[in-house]
Amino acid sequence: MTEVTRVPIQPIEKGSLAKLWLGVIGAVLLGAGLAWTTMPPSISVEELVAGTGASPADGDVAFVKYKGTLADGTVFDEAGASPFPPGLFPDGVPMLIEPGRMVEGFYQGLKQMEKGGKYTLHIPAVLAYGDSPPPTSSIPPGSDLVFEVEMVDFMSQEDAERRFMMMQQMMQGQGAPGGPQAAPEGAPVPQP
Repeated sequence: MTEVTRVPIQPIEKGSLAKLWLGVIGAVLLGAGLAWTTMPPSISVEELVAGTGASPADGDVAFVKYKGTLADGTVFDEAGASPFPPGLFPDGVPMLIEPGRMVEGFYQGLKQMEKGGKYTLHIPAVLAYGDSPPPTSSIPPGSDLVFEVEMVDFMSQEDAERRFMMMQQMMQGQGAPGGPQAAPEGAPVPQP
């Protein structure tokens, strides 16, 4: 037969249980704080005017109006009206939504916007230009960026290319009466 040794249970010291719970709460708060500080930075998209419908996806061409500022309000870039004649394309500057074609934060933000909506987009420096802004820009290294963006409209890249071809044909047809004519030498040819 097996013998069991009995050990007397000592009474818990007054206040020990409270100290134990304080220790557990402190450990949880410390863990949450560490998790918060190690989270990767992210953009913030604030809706000013609600849009309608779906959001653009990779491969779509978005037509936007925007103003880019530094955190202190200094404007470093602004784009408004479309560079194309009215009618074939929506108002705004066309931007092909693909990774690497714009700063990462702007790319992520555009994909969260809806047609007709107006937004404020806050981009941390690490998702903008980081410590290496374009050499000709007025953006200091390590700057967070703020954009006011209006998502005028968006369409598939195929639809945008088809409309661009129609526009080129219309421009060529505006020459002498009786047939198409090439644009004069040196004339700018719009690109989507």
